[in-house]
Formats: sequence, structure tokens, C-alpha cells
Amino acid sequence: MHRVQQVLDTAYEFDRKVAMVGRSMVRNMTIAQELGYLKVPDGVLIDAKKLDQYRDDEVVLICTGSQGEPMAALSRMANRDHKIDVGPGDTILMASSLIPGNENAVYRVINGLMRLGADVVHKGNALVHVSGHASAGELLYCYNIVKPKNVMPIHGEWRHLVANGKLAEQTGVPAKNVVLAEDGVVVDLVDGKASIVGAVPCGYVYVDGSLVGTTDETMLKDRRILRDEGFVTIIVVRDAATGKIAAGPDIRTRGFAEDEQVFEKVLPKLEEALEEARRKGVTDSHQLQQIIRRTVGGYVGGKLRRRPMIIPMVIDA
Repeated sequence: MHRVQQVLDTAYEFDRKVAMVGRSMVRNMTIAQELGYLKVPDGVLIDAKKLDQYRDDEVVLICTGSQGEPMAALSRMANRDHKIDVGPGDTILMASSLIPGNENAVYRVINGLMRLGADVVHKGNALVHVSGHASAGELLYCYNIVKPKNVMPIHGEWRHLVANGKLAEQTGVPAKNVVLAEDGVVVDLVDGKASIVGAVPCGYVYVDGSLVGTTDETMLKDRRILRDEGFVTIIVVRDAATGKIAAGPDIRTRGFAEDEQVFEKVLPKLEEALEEARRKGVTDSHQLQQIIRRTVGGYVGGKLRRRPMIIPMVIDA
């Protein structure tokens, strides 16, 4: 809120109009204004739909997307997928620090904006960001003022939680009253004492088309393999009476740059493995499929350095 307030005050000083762009930005700033946390100077704020009524040098836009969120306003502007055009003469100020893991997304936005001719000012090339997170000294100051009986650090990785808890202990909070909890951990506060009493299942909820929560990590792993490695299908027709191979093996591939002829070299090995299985009395289709999978997988891994999804099919005729 303070950063937005700074923009509003500076825009008012230099006689510029301000428009909020992005649904979450408009929603949150409206709530902040209604609660009195955001002081909007008279005549400064305008609707983004009225930007065409002003010259470019008469307006300032406050947008969502400083972390490279793909559907946020700034990302869409960088992709030229927004009604607001960015170009030469425009200056974008990204007053934020990179959240670990967002680096590629943020740099993609910066590169997109600069490709359009805009100047981008960010933490990497200017002193435009001050962390919103309290430092150790500020946390100690807060603990000494509040003097809590129990402390449960939140928001951060485990190393941050531990360090925060140590600071609380330095101010006199007993170590047994410092609760370190992760998502899903149940914490009870009874008779002035906080303690961990159990856990509940939690985690990511996957949305797959119209299905919610039915997709699991196993299915996602299969899809990643299909995406990165392709797949191989092997069809074998077996004589139900004798167990001998009646047709095939027939190999089909998808997602391979190599021609399917490269798999012809594995056919003799595959036929030999199936014949050996027949001599040993292996008749179960699942076991035969495993033999096919191992044989083809070993060849592909050694020859092509790939680990595709292998789908063997044994058909009795």
C-alpha cells in the first residue's frame, strides 16, 4: 500500500493521472481506499478505459504482474496481448524483488518489454526496491514490544522459520513455546499454551479440464515423460494354443526425431527374449509385457539416450 501511495503522491505532484490496471490491483486498492489505508488525492485516479483521452506523458499506470505471472497485465503487455500498447518512450518501473523460482518468468517479461522499445527499471539496475519483510533487528524489536507467550513463525522456508524462532527465544520466549509448523500441521492453543496436536492431509489440488482433484502425481509423471521423451508401442500377436509368436513384434513410435527403422535393430533381441520366455513356460501376458518393456527400454536407453514411455501389447489369437 505504501508503494502505491508513493506513486499516487508523486503523480499528483507532477500533475499526472493514475489508472489501476489488473483486476486484483483494482479490487485491492479499492478496498484499501474504502478502509482509509490509501489516501487518493482529488482528481488523480481515472478509469483505465479513459486512457485514450490523455497523452502518454500525462498518465501513470499501476499494473499487476511484477513476478511475471502469465495472465497479469504487465505480462500480457509484454506479449502484446493487452489493449494497452507499450513502446518507445515508455518507462516501466518494477519495484519488486525476485521471488525464488520466478526468475525466468520475470526476465521474460523484462525482455519482452524492452523488445517493444520500453525502458525497464528494476532492482537489478537501480535502487528501486526495499524489502517488505522485517529484518532480524526489526523482529527483535517487535518481540520485545509485544512480549508474546507463544510464537509460531510463518511465511518462509524451514530455515527462515528456525531463524525466526531463535530470535523469539532471545527475547525470553521459552523454546517449548516456539511452534514450528508446516502446512497441514494442527496447532492447538489451550490454556495459553500452543502445541502441535496432529496433522491433516493437504497439498496441491490439480485441475485437469473439468476434473478437480482426481489427477495425481503419477499421472503428471506420465505426462512429463510423454512430453519430454515420447512413447513407443510394441504389438505382439501370440498363438493362444502354442504360445509362439504369430505376428510382430510391430514397433510404432511418436515424439522421436529418429526414423522408425532405427528400431529394427532391436527386433532380433526382442524375438529372442520372447522365445526364451516361451521355452521357460512364461505364459502370463503381464510378464511378457515386462520382458518386452525391459528389452526395448534397454536398447533405447543405450542407443538413443532416451527414456520414453513404452507401451507393450500382447494379443492372443
